[in-house]
Amino acid sequence: MSSEIPMRVAVVGATGFQGSAVARLLAERHHRVRTLTRRPSGDRPPLPGASFVAGDLARAADVRRLFEGTTHAVVTLPLVYEPERVRLYARNIALAALDAGVVRLVLNANTRVPQGPTTVPAFETRRSAEEVLRDSGVPLVVVRPPVYLDNLFSPWNGPALVDEGVLAYPLPPSTPTAWLSHRDLAEAVYAALTVDGLDGRTFDIGGTHSLTGAELAAAFGRGLGRTVQYVQLPPAVFQRGLARLLGPETAAGVAGIYHYMATGADPLLLAADDGVSAEVLAVRAAPVDEWVTRQPWQVWAGDAEEQSPSSQG
Repeated sequence: MSSEIPMRVAVVGATGFQGSAVARLLAERHHRVRTLTRRPSGDRPPLPGASFVAGDLARAADVRRLFEGTTHAVVTLPLVYEPERVRLYARNIALAALDAGVVRLVLNANTRVPQGPTTVPAFETRRSAEEVLRDSGVPLVVVRPPVYLDNLFSPWNGPALVDEGVLAYPLPPSTPTAWLSHRDLAEAVYAALTVDGLDGRTFDIGGTHSLTGAELAAAFGRGLGRTVQYVQLPPAVFQRGLARLLGPETAAGVAGIYHYMATGADPLLLAADDGVSAEVLAVRAAPVDEWVTRQPWQVWAGDAEEQSPSSQG
């Protein structure tokens, strides 16, 4: 499959942080991007080169309209963790993709997924969506990211990092994690769309190296030019702060990942995959300290008293 031929790509989730990174990269490389949104035209994020289709993933006709005339698709599901609703979304996407004859659909699962079943909706709804899409027969590649560096460049982390040298996050400090940026997610998704012979594959994408909390803090320290200390934010505190931004149901869904990691039941879930994905996809995520150096951290300087890291999302 050649990436030199312009693709017509349905990007589900392009109004969110992860999907918008994918949409921007596709548009930069001169591919046509369409996305579905419930937002009115005046409340849509700037996505140069993308066109919007008004509609809802729960309505099959809307999803079919999004996929009409497309050759490829990228799906990042919204932060919804109701099993039947997610299965409905996945069925509508599968049918629309099959009707349109897309030659490849890449599912960004939002998270890594444990090998065995759990009681965590954030994992099980994504496992279910993968199953629906795979069983439909649509040509499918799945990417499963760990957690995003971009979560740390935020009003809830930035001031504490810049002013106090504190990196607070709800992962145990001993948990090896292959931190990834949204931009490197987009590069991995682009490769999953365009590299030959990947249909049916699942990739645990992420940074090249797994970092513990102390190693992450050291990388941030190198990038910021100051000493940084990692502090484990209790998942319950993280969840309460997130609930103020996203509501209690969504916050509980997102925080379920961190409650699970805190149990130590699957300590390597977010770790690097020994370079397997990087080799097959021919992409290599930037080292954490390089990513840190590229961010305009000065925007957070002096704001520590106005923003609390305990309210991070």
